[in-house]
Amino acid sequence: MNSKVKVTADEAGNVIVRSPKNPDYGHIRVEQIKMIIDDSGFARKRKLSALIPGTVEDLKCFGWTKDQEVDGQIIVKDSLEPFNKKFPERDYKVAGRSGVVCCQDGMPIYRRNFYTLNMKATDIKVEHTNGDDIIAAYAALKEDEEQVMSSYAGDDLDLL
Repeated sequence: MNSKVKVTADEAGNVIVRSPKNPDYGHIRVEQIKMIIDDSGFARKRKLSALIPGTVEDLKCFGWTKDQEVDGQIIVKDSLEPFNKKFPERDYKVAGRSGVVCCQDGMPIYRRNFYTLNMKATDIKVEHTNGDDIIAAYAALKEDEEQVMSSYAGDDLDLL
C-alpha cells in the first residue's frame, strides 16, 4: 500500500524553495512511501521524493503547507537520454553503495522521480547490463569492510 504524497519544507520551514541563481524560480519537494519491487525482484518500502519546479508566483498558487497530503503520486523514470543536458551526471542511476553507474550496453542510465496527478502513470524502467561490474564493486566493498572490522578486532585485543 502506498502512502499519500506529502509536502515537505526546508530547514527554515519554507515549502517553496527559491533558486539561488534566479529568485523568481523555485521548487516544492514532495515525498511518498511506496511499495516497490527492486531490480532483483525483492519487495520493499521506499521513500521517494520529487521536486516540482516552477515560478515562485505559480507555486504559491498551490497554497500547500508543510506536511499537507496532496493527491497524486511519485513515479520513477529511467532513460538513456539525460533529463538535464547541462548536468547529465546529476541523474545517473547508481547501484546503491557500490557507486557504479548502471549502464545498458555501455550507455549510462539516467533516473529521476516525478510527481504526477495521473494515478494511472507507471514507473518507466531501463534494465542495466553491467551487473558484473556491480557485483565486483560490492565484493570489493565487502572485502574493505572485513579488513576494517578485523583491524578493529585486533585493536580491541590490545586493550585487554
